[in-house]
This record gives sequence, C-alpha cells and structure tokens, in this order.
Amino acid sequence: KENIKTIFEKFLKFGNQDNDAIMVDNADWLESLNYITFLRDYGSFFSVNKLINLESVKLRLDREQNLSFLEFNYSLLQAFDFLQLSKNYNCKIQMGGSDQWGNIITGLDLVKKATFKQTYGLTSPLLTNSNGSKMGKTANGAVWLNKEQLSDWDFWQYWRNVDDLDVIKFLKLFTEFPMSEIHKLENLKGAEINEAKIILANEVTKLCRSTEIAKKIATSSAKLFNKSKIDDVLPSVRITQSEISFINALKILNFL
Repeated sequence: KENIKTIFEKFLKFGNQDNDAIMVDNADWLESLNYITFLRDYGSFFSVNKLINLESVKLRLDREQNLSFLEFNYSLLQAFDFLQLSKNYNCKIQMGGSDQWGNIITGLDLVKKATFKQTYGLTSPLLTNSNGSKMGKTANGAVWLNKEQLSDWDFWQYWRNVDDLDVIKFLKLFTEFPMSEIHKLENLKGAEINEAKIILANEVTKLCRSTEIAKKIATSSAKLFNKSKIDDVLPSVRITQSEISFINALKILNFL
C-alpha cells in the first residue's frame, strides 16, 4: 500500500485538509467481518438474478467455465467496500475500467438500499494497443510506474518504441501536451513519426518519473543513436576479467 502511495503522490496531494487525497485499506473492515452478520445485514440487498447476469459472470457461464463461489463473492465484497467508503468518507463516485461496470453497479445498488444515498459510477474503456491487445499485459511488455519494477531508461524506451499507429492516441491519453501541438504531429509520416515518439516518451516520463530524468534520458538516447556516444545514464552490466575467457555470444545476449 505504501509503495502504491509513493506512485500516486506524483499526481495527488495526501494530507488532512478537506481537499487532500486519502488512502485506506479495506482490510480494516473486511478482516473483522462476520459472515453471519454480513448475511443478516446485507444478504437481502443482493439479487442473485442480477449477479448471474453480470457480464463477467454471464460469459463464464455461457462458456461453461468453472466459476467458484469465492470468485462469485468478489462482486459482493467490492460492493461492501464502496458502502464503507460511502459511510465513513462520504465517497460518492467509484471509478474503474469498463470490465468493472457490473461490480460498480452492484456497489451503487447496495449503498442505495442500505443508506438511501445516491452514488455514481464512472468507467473507461480498457486501454488497448493498435492491434487490439490489452496494453502492457505481456510478460515483456508490462508498463510499471514503479522504477523498482521498470527502470527509468526502460520506461522512457517503452514509450519511444510504441507502434506508429498508437503515438497520437497515447499523446492525447497520457500527456498534458497541448492538443493544438498534437494535431500538428498527426500529419507526420514515415521516419518523421519518431519526433512524435520522442515527445511522447519525454512527456510521460516527466509526469511519472521527473522532468530531470526525462531530460537526461532524452539527451543520452540522442547521443547513442545519433552520435554513437555512450554515457553513465545508459544501463550497464559489469563483467569480470575471469568471466570474459568463458563467455560466448549467447551468454552476452543473456546478460542483455
């Protein structure tokens, strides 16, 4: 939880003021939750008819895929989480990916039936690449905001190497670059699109890592690819003299 907080601190101000962000842990109310009490107080508010018609559940049933009772309860627990946030923090809106729509609606219904409060849900389409695959879901293509999971260099390079068809879309979604400037970049063709990719990499890295890091990597990358010069910003691997005599081309590639 603390690691996640360090990421969000780049975008939100945490504190005790009225408009500050707060981070809570649902273990605070779930670990002490009594199953019989839960069923007595909230069981009647959930409709099995609605639950089995949630898109995520319906697809599994239609495909005759196994759906455990544990998985089936996920929607109930997420709804209960939102009820606690509504009661304790006056939370009025729950946001998530479009695949969370059913769970979010279940939470809105629970809050309304249990407290008569009006709450809201907001979903956004899942992020996909130009080929339709989920963005950053492959083993070697995951995008981590945490630099312990993905180095600053690799983070910058990820955005620098996106597919040509994704550049403008990602500039609009993930940066604060002026829309008027993005529209100018839409006309770039062929090798010129690399200019837009560098802007994308710089702008996203500024937001998620820092302006200083973005400048350092952009400069280092330009030296490497335009002038064949290297510096200490580049990732490196140290190999001892004794290892060199046993090393072969395959091992070198494994190091990289």
